Amino acid sequence: MDSKEFSGICSLVPSLSESILCTSGLKMYLVESKGGAVACMFLALFFLGTWPALLTMLERRGRLPQHTYLDYSITNFLAALIIAFTFGEIGKSKPDEPNFLAQLAQDNWPSVLFAMGGGVVLSLGNLSSQYAFAFVGLSVTEVLTASITVVIGTSLNYFLDDKINKAEILFPGVGCFLIAVFLGSAVHSSNTADNKAKLNNFSSDYKDGAFNSSKEGNLVTSKDLEDGNDSADIVKAGTAVFLLELEEKRAIKVFGKSTLIGLAITFFAGLCFSMFSPAFNIATNDQWHTLKQGVPHLTVYTAFFYFSVSCFVIAIILNITFLYHPVLNLPKSSFKAYLADSDGRVWALLAGILCGFGNGLQFMGGQAAGYAAADAVQALPLVSTFWGVVLFGEYRKSSRRTYMLLGSMLFMFIVAVAVLMASSGHRNSPHTAKE
Repeated sequence: MDSKEFSGICSLVPSLSESILCTSGLKMYLVESKGGAVACMFLALFFLGTWPALLTMLERRGRLPQHTYLDYSITNFLAALIIAFTFGEIGKSKPDEPNFLAQLAQDNWPSVLFAMGGGVVLSLGNLSSQYAFAFVGLSVTEVLTASITVVIGTSLNYFLDDKINKAEILFPGVGCFLIAVFLGSAVHSSNTADNKAKLNNFSSDYKDGAFNSSKEGNLVTSKDLEDGNDSADIVKAGTAVFLLELEEKRAIKVFGKSTLIGLAITFFAGLCFSMFSPAFNIATNDQWHTLKQGVPHLTVYTAFFYFSVSCFVIAIILNITFLYHPVLNLPKSSFKAYLADSDGRVWALLAGILCGFGNGLQFMGGQAAGYAAADAVQALPLVSTFWGVVLFGEYRKSSRRTYMLLGSMLFMFIVAVAVLMASSGHRNSPHTAKE
């Protein structure tokens, strides 16, 4: 196909040509328009809000988190390769707009190191949050980590992006996230009190450890918990029996553990999440002018590849270590046992795909509209809370106070994501280091 033919196609699809660089010839696929950036962010919001639910489901089924995260890491890295060799290789490479493979050979190591640093902290954050889901719960973990990310990461991105986002809109959005954090903490506190009341009112037989699955009507069996049967979810979710049988089935035991453990893990994960997006921002835009003169900035696809390489390496090293030296009193495993554990592997692989493409879409949207606005995907607790309620019965049979707080938190998150997306600007950055 020659340039004239391609230009003709672009004229027939003007809406597409707003988001793709359709000029005199075929060029690398880049999100250019604000509409395209917002579409990327909405897709990223769904993907990044869904994969934690899959990991939580597997942990509740009793699959060791080390096994799950190893599977997840493989497809998470595969997603980066797919993005790099498809979107990153479209069109002919040019000196100021190199394709993915051409850029691998260039002297851009300062930017590469920033991208890899972002991958390291993201890997640590994701790994930590997997354990936090068990202690703090899916919804509250996502609320707290997202809020820390927005308050720290979004503020840093605003200044790194040379203030291309509208401050009068952006920072009220950050404030909405902060309000949602307090509401989320209140939800957790109220729901914890509800669960304690359920257990305290339960029969002494269960308190003494004598499991009798004929009590409280139709009980949740191990098979129910594993398969997520609708009947079990409707009848048993939220009851004391459900909580007790879940504790017996799950991989990470939480009863009797200090709540400070879960909160500490959650805050550590949030701090890690708050740093990966600014690091990626610097990697692709070189705000600190670390590249040599005339060296092109890393494209979002090349940066995402290096980002994912370090994320993958750290995840593999840590999780193989945790197989033989587990944390939080988890049972020991081995690499052989991991290979033999196929139960739930498909779900773990799917989680990695969703997270990989979710991160890629977030970065693609951020390159066009500003990484501060792209951090609107940190409203992913909206999605995670939905899955938490539907799949895991979170907040079932809770008090009216808990329901009111939960509704208020979700409403504030809706406002927050709308405000942050409305603050998006348009980047006009050079492709190469300044002379």
